[in-house]
Amino acid sequence: MLTVLAAVLLAIGITACGNNDVQAVNDAAEINDVAEVNSSKETESTNEDSSVLVVYFSATGTTKGVAETIASITGADTYEIKAAQEYTDADRDWNNSDSRCTKEQNDPDVRPEIGSEPISLDGYTTIYIGYPIWWGQEPRIMDTFVESYNFDGITVIPFCTSGSSAIGKSGQNLADNAGSGTWLDGNRFGSDATEDEIRSWIEGLQ
Repeated sequence: MLTVLAAVLLAIGITACGNNDVQAVNDAAEINDVAEVNSSKETESTNEDSSVLVVYFSATGTTKGVAETIASITGADTYEIKAAQEYTDADRDWNNSDSRCTKEQNDPDVRPEIGSEPISLDGYTTIYIGYPIWWGQEPRIMDTFVESYNFDGITVIPFCTSGSSAIGKSGQNLADNAGSGTWLDGNRFGSDATEDEIRSWIEGLQ
């Protein structure tokens, strides 16, 4: 009887160990399945990263509005250029020959400091770059920006906002100061620019 009992207990122990081994294998398989799903999701997220960036400087919010519309239409990331020393209404008084902006715009060598954190352009193939027109030109802080980055392999598309002034030579000035990238002709938008107007312009670039 003792011999029979011992045999039964041994058989139960072996079965239990076998079941534990099977459970361990199943658990490991489940963990691997979860890891593969997570890895797939990570790759999908990476593939969805935008290759388009909208860079803009906006003192009054007008250029920001157009920039955000472009980003919404194209699915682009955005980067706002902020001045280390913010521009006040008095700074932008074009009737005052001693105002900060008058002095800056009259000196093509001025490079105002940028206060926003630097951005990496890695992975971007298209960059829309926007700004208001000041004194018939791009704000000098835009020159600071383009001279600080390498645009090789990137298509750069300028756009500006103004009450009446055209984009003029501002886009070409930025291209010359950047010294890299493929620069397209820019476009001017008024403060009343609609989404349809902006979308039509973007589609016309393709």
